[in-house]
Amino acid sequence: MTDTAHPSANGIIESLLTEKRVFRPHPRVLAESAVNPADLKYAYETAQRTPLAYWEEAAERLQWYRRWETVLDDTKAPFYQWFSGGRCNIVHNALDRHITSPNRNKLAIIWEGEPGDTRRLTYFELYREVNKCANAMRKLGVSKGDRVLIYLPSMPETVIAMLAAAKIGAIHSVVFAGFAANALAERIADAQPKLIITVDGFYRNGRILKLKPLVDEARLHETVQALKPPNTIVIHRCQVTVPMDDAHDVWWHDIMRDQSYEAMTEPMDADAPLFMLYTSGTTDKPKGVLHSHGGYMVGVHHTFTQVFDNNATDIFWCTADIGWVTGHSYVVYGPLMAGTTTFIYEGHPLYPQAGRLWSMVERWGISVLYTVPTLIRMLMRFDTNYPLQHDLSTLRLLGSVGEPISPEAWVWFHTTIGKGRCPLLDTWWQTETGMIMIAPYPISLLKPGSVARPLPGIDADVVDADGASLPAGKGGYLVIKNPWPAMITTLFNDDTTYKERYWSKFSGWYCSGDIARKDEDGYIWLQGRADDVIMIAGHRIGTAEFEAALATHPAVAECAVIGMPDAIRGEVAKGFVVLKDLVQQPLFADEDEPIEQQLIHHVRAELGAIAVVGDIDIRDALPRNRSGKIMRRLLRAEIYGNDMGDISTLEEDPFWTTAER
Repeated sequence: MTDTAHPSANGIIESLLTEKRVFRPHPRVLAESAVNPADLKYAYETAQRTPLAYWEEAAERLQWYRRWETVLDDTKAPFYQWFSGGRCNIVHNALDRHITSPNRNKLAIIWEGEPGDTRRLTYFELYREVNKCANAMRKLGVSKGDRVLIYLPSMPETVIAMLAAAKIGAIHSVVFAGFAANALAERIADAQPKLIITVDGFYRNGRILKLKPLVDEARLHETVQALKPPNTIVIHRCQVTVPMDDAHDVWWHDIMRDQSYEAMTEPMDADAPLFMLYTSGTTDKPKGVLHSHGGYMVGVHHTFTQVFDNNATDIFWCTADIGWVTGHSYVVYGPLMAGTTTFIYEGHPLYPQAGRLWSMVERWGISVLYTVPTLIRMLMRFDTNYPLQHDLSTLRLLGSVGEPISPEAWVWFHTTIGKGRCPLLDTWWQTETGMIMIAPYPISLLKPGSVARPLPGIDADVVDADGASLPAGKGGYLVIKNPWPAMITTLFNDDTTYKERYWSKFSGWYCSGDIARKDEDGYIWLQGRADDVIMIAGHRIGTAEFEAALATHPAVAECAVIGMPDAIRGEVAKGFVVLKDLVQQPLFADEDEPIEQQLIHHVRAELGAIAVVGDIDIRDALPRNRSGKIMRRLLRAEIYGNDMGDISTLEEDPFWTTAER
């Protein structure tokens, strides 16, 4: 992995933002949490003293067909093998074992479609549907080790297909439904799936988006035509007409109709591949990140139950699309292994109006809400009008994931939505880590904008370009110094890139590619990606610091910052800002000074003289993908005049005009 930022100053990044606010856990949380302070202290001590014993105890909470011989085999590092010699299947723990427990008739999934239609599946009903789908896959010739490509939005059939593939030992690869035909073709050509599962269409922002025609278009790609044509199962969601090829295409309802409700779960080696997720491919060819049954199963189950303080009465809503790793770990596998009810929503969070999300929290009694900072900032634009219209009293925990959250967005979410009584757990992890790595517990002291400390068993550090640990306040590379159960096992058919990308920069340590700093209490503050560093007159500053400073201005609803060339300083910051609707009021606007200049001066006052903002661009909206994440690469491409690349995942927003795209 190369240092895509600037190599000067030994890789140390300036830390300019100072956040002093601290939130202590509510007495009710301390009294009711399953993990008390003494338990947490013991967990940290045990994990530090005997890390393998710590993870072995976590593995023993799950069921295995055969116990492991070795907790961690590191003889072929960095190709680590967890629970070597063990036999298991994640579906047994996520589904099968619940059928003989009190969870049998508990709701496993609650789903709401964008038009308002709903479905509910108990664990028993989900078990039977998964078995039928597993039998259908076997009928179509899918077996252990084959790949099943799932090109679906977030719907019950997506979960069923994932579990069915894993049940028979196949490797599932979910492709985000926002990807266009070319991106899909790349993944088909690399994975060479035996089966594709897709849908006629789905609802998004009041429209029907057809997927089956994109599969047909991808099949015409030259790299796909060279392969044996995979069979395709098509789900009838929107009842729209799509082309069907009798030689390869079959309707979901037709092939499922006569399948048995019982199917054998395939015992798998603990290190056998479970699924692969492709990197976005914005700068190079997408790579398939591989995760295994045993290690991933243990890591995700442990972090879900510990971090989210799993409660038998919870209705857990992770707003991520199932096509991303957050959806895999904390929409599907984590909640189901814990026997929790997981809530899934199909459509746009602002459709038909900005209160949709809060309406669903109220109507379904959501107790844990795990979402992304970009969605929080998007909802902040509407201030408190919509949340106040709904009863959010069932919420007991809030969570954030995906990118650094500014302190102001953190405080808004905590006070406006959580009413100051719900712990807000900001978490750090990646597709490659598979599970949460750094996060507070509900009983932890919370600092807005910080992901707190590494979890027990995780040895994370902030280091300079030479691998030396940095003192408090100095920003550098975030690395993981020891292996962990849910870690990436390799890249599909590319062991060489796996070693070079993740393990070569710091020998023996996993390099996350993120930059961060530690404070005097050991809390970690993310500052962005290594390539999101701006070099201003010799000072390396993370874009997250600029964004956090901008967000403190009362006129700013959301923002994004990139670096832009400057003849004198090398680079300066450029901000893209969406204003709150109240910006026209005298409280927020100075008639003698344009709002752009106000914002530039505000950042300077917050961060100091070295934080030079060259320009502020006021926009009606920022480009984001359909999972809500701001696509800064498009802003960067616009400024530098580069090709914007694949924009098929760009969210269709009425404010993001065709001309701007």
